[in-house]
Amino acid sequence: MPGLCYRRSALRYIPLDRITVLEPPQLARGLKCVSLAEDVFADHFPGHPVMPGSLIQEALAQLGGVLLEATLRAQGKADVHALLTMVDRARFRKLVRPGDRLELEAHGVRASEDGGQVRAAATLDGQLAAEMELGFVFVKVSNPVVLERRREILSVWLNGSAEDP
Repeated sequence: MPGLCYRRSALRYIPLDRITVLEPPQLARGLKCVSLAEDVFADHFPGHPVMPGSLIQEALAQLGGVLLEATLRAQGKADVHALLTMVDRARFRKLVRPGDRLELEAHGVRASEDGGQVRAAATLDGQLAAEMELGFVFVKVSNPVVLERRREILSVWLNGSAEDP
């Protein structure tokens, strides 16, 4: 989906398509609709396209980071960004291919000013495709351009648009 937030974003891959549930501090759910049009399939693998596990992990990390950031906002700590620092117990159980729809889920384990942790999973057709524990640290963001870019992406994830209709 071309848009202002994507053209200006320094993040090359935004594998999280939509956040469907955000209930801090416990739960976030989201979706990843895998398309053959994604650049990664040109090389991974020609004639046998498979979504890289690292991008499944990134989608779960983006969802988990949003959950933890929302948890801190609810505690009155605004303008923090969750940075992934740890991946533990990662298991990839099913191949994910173009045309698949991954259902993503992150459960908050802990969140404090120092950092946070989530348990995350991706399911495909009701079957577990990937699971992992993710750890984050929080950094204060004061750059207004970065803050606005982050708000735009979050709005697209939650509402489907960076602007009100």
